Amino acid sequence: MTQPHAESSPPPAAGTSNLPWAIIWALSVTQIVSWGTIYYAISVLLPSIEAELGWSRDLIIGAFSLSLLFAAGGALPAGVWIDRYGGRWLMACGSIAAGVLFILMGEVHSLAVFYLLWIGLGLCMAILLYEPAFAVITQTFREHARKGITVLALSGGFASTVFWPVTQALVTTYGWRHALIGLGLCNLLLCAPLHARFLPASNGRDNTGAEPQRTLAAPASPGLREVLSTRVFWLLAVAFTGNMLAFSALSVHIISLLHEKGFGMDEAVWIAALVGPMQVMGRVGEFTIGKRFRPTQIGVFALSLLPVALVCLTLTKSPWLVVLLFIVPYGTSNGIMTIIRGIIPIDLFGRERYGTVNGALATPVAAARALGPFVVAAIWSAAGGYDAVLWTLAAVGLLSLATFTAALAVRKKR
Repeated sequence: MTQPHAESSPPPAAGTSNLPWAIIWALSVTQIVSWGTIYYAISVLLPSIEAELGWSRDLIIGAFSLSLLFAAGGALPAGVWIDRYGGRWLMACGSIAAGVLFILMGEVHSLAVFYLLWIGLGLCMAILLYEPAFAVITQTFREHARKGITVLALSGGFASTVFWPVTQALVTTYGWRHALIGLGLCNLLLCAPLHARFLPASNGRDNTGAEPQRTLAAPASPGLREVLSTRVFWLLAVAFTGNMLAFSALSVHIISLLHEKGFGMDEAVWIAALVGPMQVMGRVGEFTIGKRFRPTQIGVFALSLLPVALVCLTLTKSPWLVVLLFIVPYGTSNGIMTIIRGIIPIDLFGRERYGTVNGALATPVAAARALGPFVVAAIWSAAGGYDAVLWTLAAVGLLSLATFTAALAVRKKR
């Protein structure tokens, strides 16, 4: 029978009752708003922007993709800042900046200015989305960080559920320009005050800047240079990057892929819409059943689901079989991996420099999120169909699983 890892085991109820849960509830709200406005709203705004300004859809999506690359570039500096100074003022200022940028975008007429504003929003992503929030939780919850990260990821899974209809209602009622102003006000009036009020003002060290006293259960964490010199880090980076490339690519192409496999557009849309609930189901499973196991074991399970789901999709034709054999494992895998990417760095490298190490891991992952759809589009164009895409992504999924297990094997030897 599998024994739970000491640090990953859920603490007794008495040990968690006095944790700073207000931080989690505040971050849960701000993650829903930040993801909903900066990441998800563009898919609703896109047709209206295209219709009024006459820009091609590729040009508009290009601005959003560029923002994801800048988010990748900003991940490591954001992590370093949070390790040194804490997250309160960085994330509060990020929400203010996002609010101002959305309001300015409501007045945009120039494509160049549109791109500059999205570059700014990309930098806001680097300091507002999951990675910096996970770093704040790790500093404050310490040995209970897994529980806090899981609860936050579970809440954040509702961002698209909330903000797609909210954004659509704003566009329908007031037009896309005023909708952007409304999204900006959500960041200014809701997220910025919550970050400033509830996030800790420091990095958790004492006033002298000394590291917290460590015990045998919490050894000193290695520095970034030491981490970057290890095979464990690079194997882990390849595993997380490959997994994100596959998921981000499919998230854009999934409806077209299902349509090419013979499903009608309405049928393809409702099948694809089930991915979100499956992500939430995966996170609920990690929070309940998964707490019995080590994060590394959960990671192996989640990474195994992706290639299995992709192979099943190549072989199935029935809508219900597609849902059971592809959508369920695919969505569940991604839902769990959001949590795993947050807690594995603690398990392998320690907590004290978590923000820096997680920021370094998040850099190629964020780049893969931006480039995945373009890579798949190129494969589809060269091969003339999505079958080659599915087999390629299944191979990428197997590579991610192999490099993750290799990282664990190297770590175990050390």
